[in-house]
Amino acid sequence: MSHAPQPDLETPAWTFLTHHARVLLEIARDPEVRLRQIAGGIGITERRVQTIVNDLHEAGYLSRERIGRHNRYHLNLDRPFRHHPAEASMPVRCLIDAFTDRDRTAGPPPGTGSRTETEPR
Repeated sequence: MSHAPQPDLETPAWTFLTHHARVLLEIARDPEVRLRQIAGGIGITERRVQTIVNDLHEAGYLSRERIGRHNRYHLNLDRPFRHHPAEASMPVRCLIDAFTDRDRTAGPPPGTGSRTETEPR
């Protein structure tokens, strides 16, 4: 009989990362990711992802390059976190590196690719 903790199958009422952070992380993992893939991966609507991408673009965290029928995103990882003085001096690179380093160590989920392009533009 196993006494290992069982994963919580309920959806949590809150999370440590905002949707903006999650969208930024998905783009860092794959700069050519489609909005539909992001939406499905983090559990929000495609329209909400579009709004978040626009927010991130307007704030200078990313730029878009049109390639055929899709976008390639370029992140500006030297931009500082927003608003709160405790994080204002830290670049978003810290967040991206923490999660993409973890991804590299653990490897991508079976059947998926994992690419990261993080050069500022």
